Amino acid sequence: MASPSPRQVLAGEIPPDTQPSLTGPLVVPDDHLPASAFETRPPAYGDGSLADVLPSVSAVLGVPGAADTLGLRQSLDGVERVAVLLVDGLGAYQLPAAAPYAPVLTELAAGAGTLTTGFPSTTPVSLVTLGAGVPPGAHGVLGFTTLRPDGRLLNHVHWTDDPDPAGWQPVPTRFETAEAAGVAVTQVVRPEFRGSGLTVAAYRGAAFRPASTGAELADQMLAALAAAPGRALVYGYHPDLDKTGHLYGVSSHYWHLAAQGVDDLLDRLVHGLPPRSALLVVADHGQLNVPVDARYDMADDPALSDGVVTVAGEPRVRYLHVARGATADLAAAWKAVMGDAAWIMTREEMIDAGWFGPVPAGHRSRIGDLVIVCQDRAVALASGWEPPPVGRLIAYHGSVTATEMTVPLLIARG
Repeated sequence: MASPSPRQVLAGEIPPDTQPSLTGPLVVPDDHLPASAFETRPPAYGDGSLADVLPSVSAVLGVPGAADTLGLRQSLDGVERVAVLLVDGLGAYQLPAAAPYAPVLTELAAGAGTLTTGFPSTTPVSLVTLGAGVPPGAHGVLGFTTLRPDGRLLNHVHWTDDPDPAGWQPVPTRFETAEAAGVAVTQVVRPEFRGSGLTVAAYRGAAFRPASTGAELADQMLAALAAAPGRALVYGYHPDLDKTGHLYGVSSHYWHLAAQGVDDLLDRLVHGLPPRSALLVVADHGQLNVPVDARYDMADDPALSDGVVTVAGEPRVRYLHVARGATADLAAAWKAVMGDAAWIMTREEMIDAGWFGPVPAGHRSRIGDLVIVCQDRAVALASGWEPPPVGRLIAYHGSVTATEMTVPLLIARG
């Protein structure tokens, strides 16, 4: 098997002969997570979550009505241009694993703070939570896949313009409110993401700059900061650490290469910041590796799909939409199979517990009648309901553990 270079991993160009096989035994490396990584971490909406990042940045930049919940004014005194970089999959519990391969990241992380994601702790939910500056219940992007009113599933990552992003996600983004206040706003993401439903839902209002590699991402973010005549907010998204973790696992050889790529990106950004500017680094979730014996599959027990009409969500947080009258029996079947490996909760129980924040009536049906919230290292697979490669991933995320829910907040100044 050939070894890709850090640049290939950074650019998402992992050679075909290094891709994991869809057959044969899974190779699951040790991710070296401590016991504390599996404790429950509720979302800190209004106190220290991804939903509080852009409102706090907006307050620093003088956007009317924005609240500095995170207390950034002291750290960013005198700053008029702020770059926010989201590194997909860089959970706070992954920082020790990255440290030997990422000296710039490690230096930034020394004494840095943490935030929580929203729930579920998955990419589309987190990107919109960050961009809209509100908890998931309010913006309505409530899972990797969710049920539409017409009975079809919406995969938020492969979303185009159906349904209309402005209708499905009705909350104005923080880019829109900043732009209306005279702040120059820019998004720097992969060119293939331009105009996607998720991009529009999360970042609408921001001017678009494409970047295909880590180097291009840094250069375009720095160029946008330098080009702004006054106040500026620049957002960048880097997906490759997450992708590599899914395919090979946290702390695998390829994940270490991807961590080196993240460090190269940060090195370029930190040392290229113009005067009176700052960089904030956050993430959308962490990850954990899942061994073979922690994989529960609906296909292995007919009782787990008895009465199920639609399966949504993802392996760490499974949404089951159920025929009328079948919820109680189905819940009992899942509890019998998974035991302590999952919470088996109704939609109402999850909403009442505050995991999504307040959920308006129009968004509630997007959550399953029954919600399977996996604990420890378990996943709830749905063979026959979703593509086979989903069950062959090594690292997963989406649930309520600290390793999935806790992300760093790193700050560097120019």
